[in-house]
Order: sequence, then structure tokens, then C-alpha cells
Amino acid sequence: MKRDMRMTPEDTRPISRRQALAAAAGVAAMALANRPPFGEGFLSAAPRKRPNIIFILTDDHRYDMLGALGHPFLKTPNMDRLVREGVLFSNAFVTTSLCSPSRASFLTGRYASSHGVINNFTPWSDGNVTFMELLKKAGYDTAFIGKWHMPGGGLPKLRGVDLFVSFTKKDGQGDYYDCPLFVNHQPVPNRKEYITEELTDYALDFIRERRDKPFCLYLSHKAVHHDWKPPRHLKGLYKNAKIDFLAPESDKWNTWSGNNWLEGSMGSMHGIYRRYCECLSSVDEQLGRVLEQLDGMGLLDDTVIVYAGDNGYLWGEHRLYAKHWPYEESMRIPVIVRYPRLIPDPGRKAEQMVLNIDLFPTLLDLAGVRAPGAVDGESMVPLLKNKKAAGRKSFMYELFKDFPFGGRVPPHRAVRTERYKYIEWEACRANELYDLREDPRERANIIGTPRGKDIAPRLKKELNRLRARYAAP
Repeated sequence: MKRDMRMTPEDTRPISRRQALAAAAGVAAMALANRPPFGEGFLSAAPRKRPNIIFILTDDHRYDMLGALGHPFLKTPNMDRLVREGVLFSNAFVTTSLCSPSRASFLTGRYASSHGVINNFTPWSDGNVTFMELLKKAGYDTAFIGKWHMPGGGLPKLRGVDLFVSFTKKDGQGDYYDCPLFVNHQPVPNRKEYITEELTDYALDFIRERRDKPFCLYLSHKAVHHDWKPPRHLKGLYKNAKIDFLAPESDKWNTWSGNNWLEGSMGSMHGIYRRYCECLSSVDEQLGRVLEQLDGMGLLDDTVIVYAGDNGYLWGEHRLYAKHWPYEESMRIPVIVRYPRLIPDPGRKAEQMVLNIDLFPTLLDLAGVRAPGAVDGESMVPLLKNKKAAGRKSFMYELFKDFPFGGRVPPHRAVRTERYKYIEWEACRANELYDLREDPRERANIIGTPRGKDIAPRLKKELNRLRARYAAP
């Protein structure tokens, strides 16, 4: 059903000049804050100190690309540190495996069919309420730094965001090298050559500001999206790494063709995969700078750090590349949460299913702020506090037409349970059903088998129930 989440912007008043703007080529802009915090209906009774919040989002980072998960050569020591000192959700998913819809879902806690950003070309609605807006009302300093990538409406004027740093080049994708930025909608030249380092510099400037309030930082990297250009000092880091561990069909496809077309990049899939890993190592380096800064200021243990990817990525599995598809490699993401004040058993790998739409209610819960009643996600706080807490039993996945980039992928919806996945296609492809316990790589479609004919109707019923609850008609 449709939900009206529009909110009338509050009156605003100027506050102090942001240090980050002064550093950005002398550009001066006054940051805006909403009327006095703790407005009625937003803050629940919470005697504890409210934590700082840092959400770090990467692009196309699939769930198993971490050193801590035993990758054969990829080194991610700082991400691995978050895993050791926090909780890694080993069954984390996006509700739409595509950049713009997924990013809007992180911000709003809602399905794409609810917030309206259904592909990479539909504009963001200013009526959408973000967790940053609500945290600002509750007294937080806020910053959005990095990739916006909802190009349909240009850069937004987000309510409740004191500092907004992003880029518009290449329809919001930006460049790995020499990427100009917009700081509170004013164009400024880049200060650093490499974009991952540049965005981290802005983040560190924001963290260093003198303040008597908690802060919420949204740090959104271009990496590891195509065209996979690592920083100069990491180029060739993995050039001799063996790639024989990829899915057999992936390696055969690469050997047979010699080259692959991956989202605007032509070349050896093995070479592209190595560059992807080098870009990811750069993200890990910059994460280390953030952790070091927090530690040096005595803020690390008082800060909730959430790391996630905006969707997964197929490296030849099912003879497919990139995302869009409703298969595990495409829809699963890494989600790591570090907050020692709350987590009693750091280093745990939580098996409960969590979603990108769960970020919104989780961060509000941690800050003691009530989420609006129409949010689709569920707070992960019970799962962080108690390894035996019950998780969701099923969720809906949806993908809409995304021409031309996703033109080869028909629109579809799916339901995933703890054991099964049922996929309904609008056209071109027959429906699919997989037993993920017996067939985790989804290679045996059992929908036409006697067993599948028994299971499919129950899953179809569950998909229809979820669709009626969350999706627009």
C-alpha cells in the first residue's frame, strides 16, 4: 500500500561556519540546523549517553569479499578489526540489488516500491524522511559525505544535514581521480588526487570539529564501482594473485572469451577482479584512518560504526556479471556493526537475516529516537545485544525495469526464507525455486519437481502477503 511520508520542513536558523567548508578552496557556507532538538514525538526516555554514529557505505561490495571470511588473497585488516570487535551479519541482504534504490532504502528504511526510487533514473522525492533528519531533530550534528547517486533529480537539499559533500560527474558516479565536488551545493575543486582519500579527509574534518553534541556521519564511497581504478600506490598489488577459486562457470567463461564486458569496462575478467580488490584495499586503508582518528580523540568506543555495501556483485556465477539479479551473490552484502557499549560478545557472526531497510530503525533505536510508524525495516539492536534473539523468517526482494543498464534483466519479485528462495519473473523467464540449504549456489531449479510443486504455492502465498504489506499496488 502507498504511504504518505511527506514532512513539512522546519524553520531554520544559521549556526557556526563549518571547518570543512573553510578547507574547501575557501568556500564559505553557513550550515543549517532545525529548530530546537528533542521535538515532541521523536525522543524516547533514554538516560544513557547517546552515541556518535558513523555509517560507511561502499558500492558493489559483495558479502564474502573480506579477509576475515577467508578470502584467498584480499587483505582488509581494518574491516577485519570491525569484525573482531563487533558483529558481522553473515546473512545481510538488500531489498533491491541496484545502486539508487538500495541507497534510498538505507536512508528511509523503506522498500523501493514505497520510497519511489525504483531504478537508477527515478528521482529522489524530497518528501522522503531520512534517519539523518530525525537525528538532527534529536540534537545530532550531521554530515553526508560522498556518493549520492540518485541522478534523476540532481543533488538533493536534504533536511537535517549540516554538511553535504558529493559529486555529479558521470551522472553521479564521480571519478576515482581528480573528481570535483559540491560542498553544500557550491562547486569546489578536489583537494586530493584520489576520491577515496578525498572523501575520508572531509569525514575526518567533520569528526575533528569542536562540539558539545553527538554526531552522525554518512560516508559513502565511490569504490568499488567500475571502472575500478586503484590509487597509484596500490596498482598491481594483486597482479600475481591466482584467481582459480572463482566459480567454475566464471573461469570457463573468461577463458573461452578472453575478454568480458563489465559495466563499461572491457578486459580480462581476472584482471578486472584484481583491480576491484585493489580498490577495496584502498577503502580499508581509509577506514583505518577513521578508526585511528576516533581512537586518538577518545571517541572510538562511544561511536557506533556500521559498515555495509549497497548491493552485491556477480563474478561469473550463473554465467552472469554485475548486479540486478535475485541470486545470492548479487543481493547479499557485508554488514558489520561495532559498538562495544552494547555488544556483549564481540567477534560474533550473526546468522539472522537483516536488510538494508533495517539501518534506519537501528540507528534511531541506538540514539533513543522513535521511528515513524510506516518504516518497513526492523531494528537490529535486539540481535546486537543477544545472539539468541529471533530474526525475520522471510523478506521480499524486488527489481523494476532499469533500461538500458538493466535491460537484460526482466522485472521480478522474490521471497527468501531461511531455507528457500522463490522467484517470479514478469516476462521472458520461467519462475524459479531453490533449496538454499542443499543448493547454496542456486544451480538446481526445483520448481518443476514434485517437491517443488508442493513447496512453491506456500512461498507464492508468502510473497503475496509481503507484497500486499510493503509494495505499492
